[in-house]
Amino acid sequence: MPYFIYFVTTNPATNTKSLEFIDSKDNYREARALARDTRAGMEKGNPNRECRMTFAKNDVEAEKLLSAPREERVIGED
Repeated sequence: MPYFIYFVTTNPATNTKSLEFIDSKDNYREARALARDTRAGMEKGNPNRECRMTFAKNDVEAEKLLSAPREERVIGED
């Protein structure tokens, strides 16, 4: 299964995500290097845009995984 690299832009008003395909790689090291290089070249002024990498069977599954809402992290116990 390949690794897919996308730009993920979140609209803070509606909390919807738009995805922009960058590339896919079969090798983890190549995918990681591409994602790191892409992140290094990104503008620092837009906190709603990030470069994400996911491992999936195909591009449809990758987009589904990246579009799914993420649960808030729980730090410590109440």
